[in-house]
Amino acid sequence: MLKLNVKNETARLRAVILGTAKSIGGVPKVEDCYDPKSIEHVLAGTYPKEEDMIPEMEAVAAVFEKYDVKVFRPEVIKDCNQIFSRDIAFVIEDKIIRANILPNREEEVAAIKYVWNQIENKNRIILSEECHVEGGDVMPWNDYIFIGTYSGADYPELITARTNTDAVIAIQELFPNKTVKSFELRKSNTIAKDNALHLDCCFQPIGIDKAIIHKNGFLIEKEYQWLIDFFGKDNVFEITKDEMYNMNSNVFSISEDVIVSEKNFTRLNTWLRHQGFTVEEVPYAEIAKQEGLLRCSTLPLIRD
Repeated sequence: MLKLNVKNETARLRAVILGTAKSIGGVPKVEDCYDPKSIEHVLAGTYPKEEDMIPEMEAVAAVFEKYDVKVFRPEVIKDCNQIFSRDIAFVIEDKIIRANILPNREEEVAAIKYVWNQIENKNRIILSEECHVEGGDVMPWNDYIFIGTYSGADYPELITARTNTDAVIAIQELFPNKTVKSFELRKSNTIAKDNALHLDCCFQPIGIDKAIIHKNGFLIEKEYQWLIDFFGKDNVFEITKDEMYNMNSNVFSISEDVIVSEKNFTRLNTWLRHQGFTVEEVPYAEIAKQEGLLRCSTLPLIRD
């Protein structure tokens, strides 16, 4: 049996599910895309190819191997995009919570069933149907759980709105000993630079007391300000609109001092090294075209 343990975003990683770019099924139709950035690339003829994305994901697998992390991969389903394993489930403490995701992504959940079955029954949580949530919006941070959400009246029209208030309440009920702090995110079905698809597209804690953040990803300025005050201005790396669009906040921590980052994130990676982090650079620019990056394609199961 797998003994799950995830209390925060940065403790030493021991086991993870890493998505796969095998058999993603060609270029989708515009109407089948889940986010505005993918639509942009479909229309421009620059949508990423499977043969370019597979080596990107294998580069991450190699970093995990270097750090002796146990890696699970989804079973490959023909013609199904299974890159973003964070969308389909997430772990808090010793519980795995299945994400209630867009209905046409059910197959992706089935592909990790062999991992799910290794977890004690009482620690497998399926939320009720009205709770919409994806792992990119949920960040355990010690005594807190940070959750990105959207509560606007136009929620049903926004395919980019992935986590609702019902899910925030359900997670608070599951973890009564934690402080659940939700943040309203800016959503757009049509303009990628104005869309924070998930909380990890505009914010992520790193190390022990630092964070990467993009102000415009937050709809309510005082919620953004709460995070600045929580981490302290000097501990926060503010990214620009373009850097958010390129997914600079969506790096992934193997430990409190080792971060996997995209090799083109020059300004961020320089800052991280100045802060004393070891930065493991990988090529991930093709995967980034689908509005997801390193955190989106990993699902941590066990951290120390």
